[in-house]
Amino acid sequence: MLLLVAVAAAALVVQGRYDAERSAEDRSLAAAEAFAHAPGTALALQSPNPTARLQAAAEQARKGAGVDFVSVLDKHGIRLTDPVPALIGTKAEGVGRAAAGETFTETFHGEPTDAVRAVVPVTDASRRVVGMVTAGIQYANVSHLLNRQLPILFGAAAGALVLATGGAALVSRRLLRQTHGLGPAEMTRMYEHHDAVLHAVREGVLIVDGEGGVLLANDEARRLLDLPEDADRRQVRELGLGPRLPRLLESQETATDEVIPAGDRLLAVNIRPTAPYGGAQGLVATFRDTTDLRALSGQAEVARGRLSFLYEAGMRIGTTLDVRRTAEELTEVAVPRMADFVTVELLDSVLHGQEPTSAVREMRRTALRASRTGHPLQPVGDVIRFVMADTPMASALRQGKAVLVSDLHSAEDWRAQDPEDALRALDYGIHSLITVPLRARGVVLGMVNFWRGTGSPRFEEEDVAVAEELAARAAVAIDNARRYSREHALAMTLQRNLLPLGLPEQDALEIASRYLPAQSGVGGDWFDVIPLPGFRVALVVGDIVGHGLQAAVTMGRLRTAVLNFSSLDLAPDELLGHLDEMVTRLDTQGGPTDDDRVPLTGATCLYAIYDPVGGRCTLSRAGHLAPAVVDPQGRVTFPDLPLSPPLGVGGHPFEAGELDLPEGSRLVLFTDGLIENRGRDIDEGLDMLSSAIAHADRTPEETCRALVDMMLPGHPSDDVALLVARTRLLAPSSVAAWDVPFDAEAVPRVRREVSRRLADWGLEGVAFATELILSELLTNAIRYGAPPVRVRLLLGRTLVCEVSDGSNTSPRLRRAASTDEGGRGLFLVSQFADIWGTRYAPRGKVIWAEQNLDSASEPDPSALFDVMGL
Repeated sequence: MLLLVAVAAAALVVQGRYDAERSAEDRSLAAAEAFAHAPGTALALQSPNPTARLQAAAEQARKGAGVDFVSVLDKHGIRLTDPVPALIGTKAEGVGRAAAGETFTETFHGEPTDAVRAVVPVTDASRRVVGMVTAGIQYANVSHLLNRQLPILFGAAAGALVLATGGAALVSRRLLRQTHGLGPAEMTRMYEHHDAVLHAVREGVLIVDGEGGVLLANDEARRLLDLPEDADRRQVRELGLGPRLPRLLESQETATDEVIPAGDRLLAVNIRPTAPYGGAQGLVATFRDTTDLRALSGQAEVARGRLSFLYEAGMRIGTTLDVRRTAEELTEVAVPRMADFVTVELLDSVLHGQEPTSAVREMRRTALRASRTGHPLQPVGDVIRFVMADTPMASALRQGKAVLVSDLHSAEDWRAQDPEDALRALDYGIHSLITVPLRARGVVLGMVNFWRGTGSPRFEEEDVAVAEELAARAAVAIDNARRYSREHALAMTLQRNLLPLGLPEQDALEIASRYLPAQSGVGGDWFDVIPLPGFRVALVVGDIVGHGLQAAVTMGRLRTAVLNFSSLDLAPDELLGHLDEMVTRLDTQGGPTDDDRVPLTGATCLYAIYDPVGGRCTLSRAGHLAPAVVDPQGRVTFPDLPLSPPLGVGGHPFEAGELDLPEGSRLVLFTDGLIENRGRDIDEGLDMLSSAIAHADRTPEETCRALVDMMLPGHPSDDVALLVARTRLLAPSSVAAWDVPFDAEAVPRVRREVSRRLADWGLEGVAFATELILSELLTNAIRYGAPPVRVRLLLGRTLVCEVSDGSNTSPRLRRAASTDEGGRGLFLVSQFADIWGTRYAPRGKVIWAEQNLDSASEPDPSALFDVMGL
């Protein structure tokens, strides 16, 4: 006994000291975090005199928080404020982790005093640490509270020891007197058997001798038969058991489950004689109350009802992959079948689809459902904070399991969190609570509170298991919705960044576009508009096999490749040929373990180049649908263009087709998701598309809107890329061309004619640069090229000078040495032109140079001479 009391007292002392230190750490951390995150703390630390601005506030925070000190340090650990002014300017020890951005609590031993303290970094808007706040309670004050309790604790332990020892002695003396010297084993066995029959057996037992006298009646028999206290040794007929049961007992006959009424009960009676088993003449009768059997049946029915409720909850919770809707479904299931009011709070990180954080002291009310109006509970959207550490909600989060508060009137810890709101809830009639943390994969997502009010019974322990099971199912559904939201947001963000963020500025086409993702998520359809030299524009539409994030990534790879190949200014069929080779090479690089990799083979693409000078459009397609052409009168045609296999098949050449498009024609490029779905085939889809775009006066934007409204349901099964372009022609007055004899003496004449045309256009400011560019390009064409030689000027947003010849030899820019006689022409072109390049024609090449008319400037001649080594 002494050992048990000593161990218990020691355990209480250790637990008391531990609780005191933890309480001191919590208070210190709350004070430090409140001051560190207070508005103005970071700005004050960056001010010229932070001590003057923060000393008074720190003292006020210390007194309000009930801690011994609140000190503000700079990022090097130098005290800027302190309750002891002499310590200001000294360096604090052991704060290196906070300087690195970590918040921590510890029991500190050192100068100026031992203390339980918390250190919190202060960060600016860019998350850089600009200082630290430390708050704590001196260790002597932590121990003082425990020391005052030690006399009471040791006195109680001594009293318990005395009482236990004296009680044991008295009981021993009484037992020895009552057992008349019987051994402990015999007495124990006798009393165990006797007590089991009298008290533990849940069936009534009545032993009757051969004369009909009662020898023994256990507690259950006395209850069922309503026997008097002196029933032992009395005759059965004298006990008032009615006419039938005494006759049955006195007959000494065997009976099995004989149903006999006894008062308001129906008893199942079993009778067996005692003589065949070595006893004296008599019988043993047992009684079972069928009313209790009905109660057991009722309990089974309740259990079946709970199972049915949980099954229904599993079917109704998580029908969508939306976090807020899943929380609302939980409340809809629970009210009113389980509770009168249900609230669901979730972490803000969970609501935004992010990983749950460990900061569970603050949650946002996400769903609320009540069986009655006018309730005092906080509405949806409010932030719920758990300030007190011993409230039922905080206890449930800490323990990771449900907490039952059957009577809120007596729950002081619950009322301490918010006394005013708690009083309003009690006045409204709310009287019972079960709070359950929402946990999935071992991480807290939020919590759910079940409340009962006036007219409903209090929650019992049996309700806790149902609440935990309901919360567990909801937590899994919420976590699935959170992860889906995060992945969907990532996929949509990726796809938005892979698709064009806007259409480029150009004068050749009026363009409108649409991209609609599939109902199942992101896909691999894409489009692009790429300005090319000479005011030409490339239009691209493509489709990747499959859906999902991998398809979007694959689409990004192909789109990037098309952009890179278009910079080479290749013909459409040549570009698709290079793209096909790249797809084949990438597909062969995948290893046998890349099971989740989306193959590139099977992707389709349509590449078109429109030239506004003559209105000609050159198109090539790899397994893609032909575009629709709407002429200025509104007639719709689907031109018969050469069709090549999809990308990655290989072994087939790509062909190009040409269309002459009058000004005002509309070119409609689309993917198969626009015209195909489960309810219609391609031909029906093409007919619908024709009727939707067959209007002469519609703009590209109006055409896109009409196609979407007519062709696509609210949630298309396949993603759709749509591009509508209305053609424009470059005015003939903005185009000038000259055929140049293959003779160097023709260069000055052409230069003079170009100068006159620039004057007609009012471009005298760029005449010098244009003549220099023309001279260099034309001289190179005649010297190193082949006939025929042709010069063309194009005036639009910019001025384009083109020189073509019959040779496929491409010039290249290089730095000429000081001793070289040539090699500086293209360098001069690159200095005077904004951009320049080469493109190849079916016969020969075209070298072009483009000048920006808005910011035309000529290079410094002296700088040019220095660079050229002259």
